[in-house]
Amino acid sequence: MNLIIDVGNSTVKWALFEKGTLSFRSTTTSEAFEATFRQLLLDYPAITHAILSVVGTLSEATLQNLPPSVALLFLDHHTSVPFLNKYGTPETLGVDRIALVSAAASLYPKKNVLVIDAGSCITYDFINADNAYMGGAIAPGLQMRYRALHTFTANLPLLKPKQPESLIGTSTSASMHVGVVLAIAKEIDGFIGDFKATYSDLTVILTGGDAHFLRDSLKNDIFANSNFLLEGLHFILEHNKD
Repeated sequence: MNLIIDVGNSTVKWALFEKGTLSFRSTTTSEAFEATFRQLLLDYPAITHAILSVVGTLSEATLQNLPPSVALLFLDHHTSVPFLNKYGTPETLGVDRIALVSAAASLYPKKNVLVIDAGSCITYDFINADNAYMGGAIAPGLQMRYRALHTFTANLPLLKPKQPESLIGTSTSASMHVGVVLAIAKEIDGFIGDFKATYSDLTVILTGGDAHFLRDSLKNDIFANSNFLLEGLHFILEHNKD
């Protein structure tokens, strides 16, 4: 049984894979990291391997206090992955993007795949049919755009995301929703369209915390998968067992 740990900026995601199938997932605060780790090992004694992906922060003291009873793989740019990395600065490539591309390589072999992760940032990552990761793009995410409008202006409110009712906003809040949500949808559709102009057989995956909110605004056919990053971490762990 594999334990998957994804440490983000504010929360930690936990998942268990048994014989290749996701059987458990939960989310905790980073403060509960060590206690949760130990409790999962008690609740699931069949755990033999774990992978740790850290986008946020995790202290050295916490890492040193982890139980030695499980083989722990710490993901970084030196970790062996199931694809050819052609990124110009591999040492700067985020571990979350490494995991997403690993999922694409493992689940869609010999295909051109564009992975769009709609989280704090919106990332675009492309792997071609030759299993080579070519790079992508990073853009501000949904919440970040709302916060930017509020923070860098004197009078615009801080809004929660809402689907626009029309193309034309008839109030300040409605105009902001159009400017954020529809702009993101058109940005994503534009990227997909440009990639499809070169790769007609393109497979598009949409994942991340805002994926389901944005999905209905998109015109292109996509596969939405909220577990894509966790699956990618699982594939990296299995890859390194060999």
